[in-house]
Amino acid sequence: MTGPIPIETMYAGAPSPLGPRKIASAIVKSAVPGPWDITLVGLVGDTQADMRHHGGPEKALHHYAREHYATWLDENPALAPTLATTPAFGENISTFGMTEATVCVGDIYRIGAVLVQVSQGRQPCWKLNARFAVDDMAYRVQMTGRTGWYYRVIESGCIMPGDAITLVERPQPEWSLSRICTLLYHRTTAFDELAVLAELPELAESWRNLAARRVNSHTVESWTSRLDGDKT
Repeated sequence: MTGPIPIETMYAGAPSPLGPRKIASAIVKSAVPGPWDITLVGLVGDTQADMRHHGGPEKALHHYAREHYATWLDENPALAPTLATTPAFGENISTFGMTEATVCVGDIYRIGAVLVQVSQGRQPCWKLNARFAVDDMAYRVQMTGRTGWYYRVIESGCIMPGDAITLVERPQPEWSLSRICTLLYHRTTAFDELAVLAELPELAESWRNLAARRVNSHTVESWTSRLDGDKT
């Protein structure tokens, strides 16, 4: 992130049937006119179907790097119909200029009257498979690290069209989201490093607990249900 990045559009959605099993999901979102009211649980008008795994204070807003769209398309031109419509990944915010490599957990950003903090990366689930009609899309998102990330809201308020995202504070400069993703999904048994991750106060509790369970058990949790749930 080289400077303030303006927000021209935000996206919201409501649950609708998704995939062959017609399971309710709000991953399909569309642009909503500003100004946008932001509460401690996210954008007013944006709802979730599965509150156990989505939404809530630690996942109030989802941000996805717009740069990734071109990369996905280069890798798989068949994704074009879905990628043609932002937000393809169910994000509330889509911008150029911020990626998992340049965003760190705990980063605090000002967006208009709103103050947000990066709480965790997105942990992809099978609904991405249904969204893109690709059996292993969730796995691809996970393993490429092109996951997007979530914000918790520190100060609620209103975002106006054209308000910019500005970095206010970076308490964990060594913990980019890319580093965390690599640790969780590639260097899965780097237990010393996972122990440090488990103690990061800015990281969402669910991810701190995930890291701690690996350290304590010396085993890696199964990803099958999360990544392939639409097949079971």
